[in-house]
Amino acid sequence: MPAPPLHIIFAGTPAFAVPSLEALAKHPAFIVDLVITQPDKPVGRKGIITPPPVKITAEKLGIPVWQPSDINSELPPIADNRSPVPDYLVVVAYGQLLKESLLAFPRIAPLNLHASLLPRWRGASPIQHAILEGDSETGITVQRMVKMLDAGPILAQEKTMIGSRETFSELHDRLAIMGAALLVQTLQDPLKEMPQSESGITLCKKLTRSSGIVDPKTMTAAEIDRCVRALNPWPGVTLSLDNDSTLKLLATDLVARSQTTPLSCKNDTTLHLITVQPSGGKPMTGEEWMHGQR
Repeated sequence: MPAPPLHIIFAGTPAFAVPSLEALAKHPAFIVDLVITQPDKPVGRKGIITPPPVKITAEKLGIPVWQPSDINSELPPIADNRSPVPDYLVVVAYGQLLKESLLAFPRIAPLNLHASLLPRWRGASPIQHAILEGDSETGITVQRMVKMLDAGPILAQEKTMIGSRETFSELHDRLAIMGAALLVQTLQDPLKEMPQSESGITLCKKLTRSSGIVDPKTMTAAEIDRCVRALNPWPGVTLSLDNDSTLKLLATDLVARSQTTPLSCKNDTTLHLITVQPSGGKPMTGEEWMHGQR
């Protein structure tokens, strides 16, 4: 006789969490009783109120959605005597820290899927920082959640190499799919915990608009190139020009290509601009931009 399905509360917000939600909701071993996600927010210049990707997916799957502004000050709608106690609380890029009473709510464990090989890159922007620092490999970790950020024991990990020209968007999508598969596998097996190493701990903060400001006088071509691959589409990479305007760097390389233009950087290194966007203008090739400068 097959085991009864495991009940899950899923908490997640951005596109990275969507493959995990879909995998759990469609697998016969699980029932997702509730999805918790961030409130709808204004997006774009017109400030159009937009639901997060996880909410859109949950509604398509017919799963109830709860969007608390502060999850730690409100009571989950499923926390009553009529609803089954969840076996797992699964958190994937939710965006709020959970208090201990919520972590103690599931019958078996609260789990988190994190886009790095913990303890490296604990924090809010692990994918970007793996590229920024030139890491050769990264991966995904399923951990038991504890009060301290990303410090819980490891339940499963999977490694992957980072391509020499891989961008944030490419690596993000690969890790999201890898993570969904590892999550489904981990939840079906008895949990085996391994404490995180006390060595090799690195932290990464939430990115801001200023994170993408680069300066070729103080940064090498390789450093700026990693910024371009890691920080597009957000917060984007910009440099200041001598005429007090700014230039967005959308795509770059360390070797010359057709229709690129060179940019001199620190230590006599050269960055080749593939696609750029002047302030107030449209994207164009580096060569087109340079002709306009002349």
